[in-house]
Amino acid sequence: MAMNRCERLLGLFLRAVVRVCFAFFEFFVSKRKSDVQPRLPPITNPLLLVPAIQLAQRIRRKEVTSVEAVQAYIDRIQEVNPLINALVKDRFSAALQEAAQVDKLIEEERGGEDVLEDRLPLLGVPFTVKEAFSLQGMPNSTGLLSRRSVISGMDAPSVALLKRAGAIPLGVTNCSELCMWLESHNHLYGITRNPYNLERIAGGSSGGEGSIIGAGASVIGVGSDIGGSIRIPCFFNGIFGHKSTAGIVNNAGQYPPPTGQQPGFICTGPMCRYAEDLLPMLRIMAGPDAERLSLSVKVDLKRLRFFSVPHDGGSPLLSPVDPQLIQAQKKVVERLEADLGVKVQELRIPQLKYSFQIWGAMMSAPGKDGKSPTTFAELMGEGKRVWPVWELFKWMLGLSSHTIAAIGLALVEMFQSSQPSQFILQQKESLQRDLEELLGTDGVMLYPSHPQLAPKHHHPIFTPFNFSYTGIFNILGLPVTQCPLGLSMEGLPLGLQLVTGKLQDRLSLATALYLEKAFSGWRDPGSTANMEKTHPDCSKIQQ
Repeated sequence: MAMNRCERLLGLFLRAVVRVCFAFFEFFVSKRKSDVQPRLPPITNPLLLVPAIQLAQRIRRKEVTSVEAVQAYIDRIQEVNPLINALVKDRFSAALQEAAQVDKLIEEERGGEDVLEDRLPLLGVPFTVKEAFSLQGMPNSTGLLSRRSVISGMDAPSVALLKRAGAIPLGVTNCSELCMWLESHNHLYGITRNPYNLERIAGGSSGGEGSIIGAGASVIGVGSDIGGSIRIPCFFNGIFGHKSTAGIVNNAGQYPPPTGQQPGFICTGPMCRYAEDLLPMLRIMAGPDAERLSLSVKVDLKRLRFFSVPHDGGSPLLSPVDPQLIQAQKKVVERLEADLGVKVQELRIPQLKYSFQIWGAMMSAPGKDGKSPTTFAELMGEGKRVWPVWELFKWMLGLSSHTIAAIGLALVEMFQSSQPSQFILQQKESLQRDLEELLGTDGVMLYPSHPQLAPKHHHPIFTPFNFSYTGIFNILGLPVTQCPLGLSMEGLPLGLQLVTGKLQDRLSLATALYLEKAFSGWRDPGSTANMEKTHPDCSKIQQ
């Protein structure tokens, strides 16, 4: 009881401090803002509203050419990217040449559409890639100024598999500096903006991918996730994303490479606007390991067990879950029970309260070889350690080449133990055991993606631990699908995570397909329908 009282008092104190910081920040920043914020133009080309799998089918059937599809996305990127700053380097000329080769291949193919579909399921479809991944001929800096001249000489395995399936890369997208922050911002490419509200963040670290796809300027993309770097941008930008079971998709070919125990936590996965593209993308990106997921097995949602966990139990380090997100999750429960005839059990899982502590301890733990992971300060200096306090002093003078978020992470790291405490290890093992037993081979858990709607730019500095809602599942190795659920009263995306047992990815993917039909999935951020105001009542969420 005494511990609980201390935690509550600590939570109240921390939240009071955050509110004061917010107030000061808003007071100074608001003076420099324009009263009128530009909005994205609506999508007018119908080709931009076709799922990737359907677009590939139309290209194979010669209903549309690959050149037309690629040009449509190039036009959309040129229209919106000056506003959102998501794509940082394009390869438009090469993409159009490759599209022309695709159209020629289709004209000359004598084996029929089925042969092309089997061999090249994404033939002629454009896609984008997070800049942290190697894409031949494209930069691979991960937002680090000292890597500005690094050009990839080959493709990352996941990128190569998509290209081998016939997809055509358009370019690379922005990420946070060294892929370890909630906002995609660095001193090389600048800051990426949310297509639904340019004052809001696009998330990180795959924020450029989330923004470009959410803006309707890409239909599918490649992201990576070690603490929520796929799911958080997908949530903030109103799209779908999937973190697969650990060890299924090859993570090679991205910078920085994981070290210590981190290779077991990082996941490469698909990001897309339409739920039907998730499974075929995962099948392609997983290569031969896709067989382990039994993705061809049909899922009967009525035979699944569903659980709803509305929050982490009240960690004093994290923000409370926004009431609109709680209400959205309740609506999902109501639809599941009404449409499928299932009973959704609401649960409280006490170990989730220690999600950040578990994530932080395991991320800094030595690997099986006894070697500690490369420190963030070493990554900032590309092997030559930078001194965080000195970098902070330089930043205050406007002389640092690093963002304040990166410097802050390096400072926190100085006080972090490399050996997890026995208590945290017990909480992790207990949570792992309980969740695997709970989910089994037929369970799906509903859980918030993040406690807040997409925050304003730079605000995550004041709430740095909120990513724990996603990060805990990297440590546990469980597959998770991020699913959009319409828009909030402010016009920002709502959503939740669908968590399943290991190797049961198909269950959350099938549930995402159902929820897309029930809640309309992705919304065009430029549509005037999304600008309509609703009554200030949390129960009246746009659907």
